[in-house]
Amino acid sequence: MRYLVTVSYDGTHYHGYQIQPNHVTIQSKIESALSRIHKGERVNIVASGRTDSGVHALGQAFHFDSELRLPTENWKLALNAHLPDDIVVQAVQSVDDHFHARYHVIEKGYEYRIYNHPDRDPFRRYYALYIKEPLDIKRMQEALNLLIGTHDFTAFCSSKSTVKGDKIRTIFSAEVVIEEPLVKVRINGSGFLYNMVRIIIGTLVDIGRHRKDPAIFQQALDTLDRSKLGKTASPSGLYLHHVNY
Repeated sequence: MRYLVTVSYDGTHYHGYQIQPNHVTIQSKIESALSRIHKGERVNIVASGRTDSGVHALGQAFHFDSELRLPTENWKLALNAHLPDDIVVQAVQSVDDHFHARYHVIEKGYEYRIYNHPDRDPFRRYYALYIKEPLDIKRMQEALNLLIGTHDFTAFCSSKSTVKGDKIRTIFSAEVVIEEPLVKVRINGSGFLYNMVRIIIGTLVDIGRHRKDPAIFQQALDTLDRSKLGKTASPSGLYLHHVNY
């Protein structure tokens, strides 16, 4: 049987999602839990995509195959019993054998949280980007609107990207939501390039602080020039919000 799992995690103490030698990762913890459930047999999982060190997830998705015939609710209970407290399975469902957690994604949603307040909050330092200056939300939304649609996002991609094909992606929606003292930026799209959301946010904060003009996004889309944009924002404020199939 093939199972689709929705999982949330606090990425603070992990070296990203993907298994890496000599590092503790989200994938290694989940596969270790599955191995214990399968009496030592190795079980590979396939996720919707990777998240970097320090990035969190509210709704990451992955699939795995198993010969064990457990009810889906029992899978959830068994996995959570073997996972650390900062990784929690939210749901498990059986899917067709041809289903693929990565290739069948039709939409991903990310949320970036900014703690916008004159004073630091030590309890938010791993979960939101701290910005003390007031942010011009209207300018930020104006800039985000320029990204909606299908574009070549080469300028919004890290030089470390391993993408070999084109960098054309579609953004379905992008909005700024105020939940004081948090400013949340929510972006939904067909897919995202390496560091794409964090580059958008780094530039968006400069726009909100009147250090860059909202039109900088259009200029970057037209010229494909990364140098026109701001710094890559910290991973701590980024959350993989949901994955739709």
